[in-house]
Amino acid sequence: MPTVYLPAPLRRLTGGASRVEVPPGTVADVLRALDERFPGMRAQLCDEDGSVRAFINVFVNGSEIRTLQGQQTPVGEEDEVSIIPAMAGGSPRRCLCRRAGIGR
Repeated sequence: MPTVYLPAPLRRLTGGASRVEVPPGTVADVLRALDERFPGMRAQLCDEDGSVRAFINVFVNGSEIRTLQGQQTPVGEEDEVSIIPAMAGGSPRRCLCRRAGIGR
């Protein structure tokens, strides 16, 4: 069965599990299976129209699904699916200002 690797923020839904196994199919099937097993998962990963949220990256065997077939990307028996939220934060302006000696 495919293995899905989950980031720390989603582990509250999985009882702390960092990886789970789901039946093979497509990425859409994997997301559906995750939500059936862990209610609320899909709401964290997808927007109202069912698209994977812009700040969520889903990889199948190291390739981001947006560069493949999206949610129709096949997921086979031995595949690995990684769900990775985008990282954001900090302020480039603040860093530039500090380097320039502004706003101290």
